[in-house]
Amino acid sequence: MAFKIYSAKDIAKFALASADAEDNDISNLKLQKLCYYAQGLVTAMRGEKLFKERVVAWDHGPVVPEIYHAYKENGSRTIPVVNDFDPSIFDEKDKRALDDIFEYYGQFSAWRLRNMTHEEKPWVDAYKAAQGAEITPEAMAEFFRPQLEAEYVKNMYG
Repeated sequence: MAFKIYSAKDIAKFALASADAEDNDISNLKLQKLCYYAQGLVTAMRGEKLFKERVVAWDHGPVVPEIYHAYKENGSRTIPVVNDFDPSIFDEKDKRALDDIFEYYGQFSAWRLRNMTHEEKPWVDAYKAAQGAEITPEAMAEFFRPQLEAEYVKNMYG
């Protein structure tokens, strides 16, 4: 079964549209980590990557350069919630998975997420190879797959 592959900017907008306008704390740093977890976990579940852009190992963890550059003018400030986003571009299964991922990982601060990624094999291995090295979808899937409950994956992607 072929799955839809999105742009990383669509995943970022999904995360920003999902944020609570009153309680939004998504900075560029946090957005990077949310996109990394989305790519890793969804790839592990469906066996195909979620978005086409590369994730690379920078000093402060995994980064999608296209997303970084799209939102860098915000510096370390909160990125405004997105209101003009059309979630209908997403398949239902992917939408449900992203909702779960962003709900879970969204509870953590940007620096907590940064520190979490620094203890995870995909970033550690890529960063050891070279700063800016790609964290491959395969490396993410291999790392995240054992952490997923088989029943959850079956219910999501059957």
